Amino acid sequence: MSAHPDYARTHLDFPFHVDARGRSAGTSDEGHVRDLIEQLLFTVPGERVNRPDFGSGVLQLVFAPGGQELAGAVEYSLQASLQRWLTDVIQVERVEVEAEEAELRITVGYVLLATGEPGTAVVERGTGP
Repeated sequence: MSAHPDYARTHLDFPFHVDARGRSAGTSDEGHVRDLIEQLLFTVPGERVNRPDFGSGVLQLVFAPGGQELAGAVEYSLQASLQRWLTDVIQVERVEVEAEEAELRITVGYVLLATGEPGTAVVERGTGP
């Protein structure tokens, strides 16, 4: 018996929301990996009750002085966090951090282990609304 097309392998989208059909919104494997990366990067260590060491605390860089010098220094730390927490999903190829004024842009190049397909996730945060 084959699966109905609507029941293809999907993941809950992050942040959680309802789609146009009134159901929990889903996302593809690629979207799910991007969501996982975003959650890891912007979770403050100590924020999760059962995993107090989960996260990277990178969001605090938006408010830190130092610009590109600081951004370059944290690339290694971010790569280590990604490899620690997402090693069963992706192989991290590169991490680039750009910090300008009150905005932070992180680019993660990876290979999806399930398929061997390369991917790139770009995540941005700023202090604005």
